[in-house]
Amino acid sequence: MNLKILLVEDDEIEKLKFERALKKLEANHSVVKAANGEEALTICKDVLPNLILLDLNMPKMNGLEFLDILRADENLKFVPTVVFSTSNNHQDMINAYKVGIAGYVVKPLHYSDYVNQIEKIIDYWSINELVSL
Repeated sequence: MNLKILLVEDDEIEKLKFERALKKLEANHSVVKAANGEEALTICKDVLPNLILLDLNMPKMNGLEFLDILRADENLKFVPTVVFSTSNNHQDMINAYKVGIAGYVVKPLHYSDYVNQIEKIIDYWSINELVSL
């Protein structure tokens, strides 16, 4: 299944790294990028993603604020959202799971590990039965 992925990430280098990883994996998924939670919510109104990869530390609206609004929206609350962040702060993890994320993955430092993580996340969500409204 080709996924519609929304990557919510403010760091341009991380966005490029994600694109490069998809290319290396020869994954044919469509990716839309948002620089913060506000932009992501606007995008979700036009394009309902199958999967959201969400950074937590962003300007304007951080990942947890975005999750609160996402889960309160009847059309968006079932979109699987995986936190993909550099934060391994235990409280961040607890807060994100309380809001209803589908998973929490800490970005690895080494590129080969990063590609491996992306591959596992995408492979899982490509075969998972997704809720459609």
